[in-house]
Formats: sequence, C-alpha cells, structure tokens
Amino acid sequence: MPESRAAFTERGSTKKCAFCAIVAGEASAREVYRDDDFVAFLDAHPVFPGHVLMVPVVHVQTYDELPLDLAAEWVRLSQALVRAVESATDADGSLLIVNNVVSQSVPHLHLHVIPRSKGDGLRFWLGPRHPYASDEDADAVASRIRAALA
Repeated sequence: MPESRAAFTERGSTKKCAFCAIVAGEASAREVYRDDDFVAFLDAHPVFPGHVLMVPVVHVQTYDELPLDLAAEWVRLSQALVRAVESATDADGSLLIVNNVVSQSVPHLHLHVIPRSKGDGLRFWLGPRHPYASDEDADAVASRIRAALA
C-alpha cells in the first residue's frame, strides 16, 4: 500500500524543526561532531548502534537546497563519518540514506550513516521494482530528465 501524503512532510514545510533545535542547543543530542557548518549526532531511534545523522547548520529541507558552497565540506565530512562509524562499531560497511520529502520525518536535510555488518538482519532493498513497459517508455523518461537538466 503506498505511503499516504500525511505520512511525510511536504516541501516548504513550516513544521517546527527538531534538528534546528539541536543545532541551536535548545534540544539535546549525543553529538559526535560540530563545526560552524555541520552537526552530527547519534540517531535517537537507531537502526543499529552507531547510526549517525549529519545535518547542515543552515536550515534547508532537501538535498537539492544544500548551498553549493557547503557541498564539498558535506562530502568530506560524510566520508569521514563513514570511516569513523565503521571503525567505531567494527562494521563491515555502511548504508547512507538521504530522504527528500518522502519518508523525511524531520523537514531538515540529514544524512543517515548506518553501520552494516554481513548477516545483521537488515532487509533493505529498493523495491518493489517497476520496470519500463518498453524501450520507448524508458527513452521518453530519459528525454524528460535531460530536458529538465537543460
């Protein structure tokens, strides 16, 4: 059954932001990193111990709103967090997730860094899959995306 529209926060939401409260020091979190641009902290409802969220200090709701002047540091810090989380939890790897509106329970851009180990029981997959009805349908979608990028 598809997720209802009420189950996620719409773009441009004015819903009070729990992550802005953490950034401002008005709400507590188990921080693992903080600088002028980003804060990273343990997820309050972790998939596995060591599950970290990374947020920009500036309030933006979605990935496409992240200011480009922060993008390089976003990548650098996320890579460092991946290495730190995997090392600290003795994980085999990690799962990185950014939800954009759908399944985004807090309307503030955040990266999940979730430690993973072989046989950990997490049954994460991208499915169900919805293949194109034909090569022509796939070509039409690719064309619309190319046009939107232009």
